[in-house]
Amino acid sequence: MSKLLRISLERRGVSCTAELLEKDAPRTSAAVWEALAAGPLAGAAQHAKYARNEVYTMVPRFASVGRENPTVTPIPGDVCLFDFAGGMLDTAFKADQGIDAEAGAIDLAIFYGRNNLLINGDIGWVPGNVFASITDGLAAMAEACHDVWRSGSVGERLVYERG
Repeated sequence: MSKLLRISLERRGVSCTAELLEKDAPRTSAAVWEALAAGPLAGAAQHAKYARNEVYTMVPRFASVGRENPTVTPIPGDVCLFDFAGGMLDTAFKADQGIDAEAGAIDLAIFYGRNNLLINGDIGWVPGNVFASITDGLAAMAEACHDVWRSGSVGERLVYERG
């Protein structure tokens, strides 16, 4: 039986369902599923500056799974995990996101449109582990994600929970 996630933009009241890709990303899927056993993973929603059609949140590091099912060109519906160890990313971004300089953070991201390219001006290519795929509600979530870009992310939270 497939394991499902519910991913929500809390303030906008929009959710989608994603299926864990346990065959393609077993370590990452297991780590996320285990972390969600303690409750939702959530934080301030942010819209990517460079990657294009991405909305993400940063959460405390709950695992270190290494590269698995990586991509630098995610497609609509991809759900990715990025592990930013201590010392990565610029100081201003870490302060804004509440990231401990030593501990680092996990970036959980959804991609809602085409033509994404995962490159960061500070560190170069940033492969993400594709660990789930949105199977229901992508159109409504894409509209809400685009509104995060257009109207802003202030007060919005991106929430991941077991479906």
